[in-house]
Amino acid sequence: MADDQVLNQEDIDKLMSEDGDLGEDWGEDSFDAPSPPPKPAASPAHAFEALTPQLGGKAVDGRPLDFILDIPLEVSVELGRTKMVINDLLQLGQGSVIELTKLAGEPLEILVNNKLVARGEVVVVNEKFGVRVTDIVSPMERVKSLS
Repeated sequence: MADDQVLNQEDIDKLMSEDGDLGEDWGEDSFDAPSPPPKPAASPAHAFEALTPQLGGKAVDGRPLDFILDIPLEVSVELGRTKMVINDLLQLGQGSVIELTKLAGEPLEILVNNKLVARGEVVVVNEKFGVRVTDIVSPMERVKSLS
């Protein structure tokens, strides 16, 4: 697959299971006792390795899961928000200041594919802005944000 191609849902489904079989250990009793969540890892690669044993170390059909590590994601950082009427928007010019809802010093929101996944603070690295992750959003908090 070329670097500029993006997988759609049909391609992902095809990769995960060509015959639709979920494996022999998938049954009604698989929902009896949920396994504890994995411990946080130091890096994305370590997080993937920590999750892999829970998934049996392999995807369906015996293929390793590391093929998903190259899937591109859009990461954005939100400084704050505001609402404006069109008239106010048209009056903006060079040097105008737009007041945002967040206060100075409040954590920034780190979004992956427009979903909140973490919070952080602004840092400067080699004269470029960056974000230091200070808090990872819990799975329960992510579920609550969907409603």
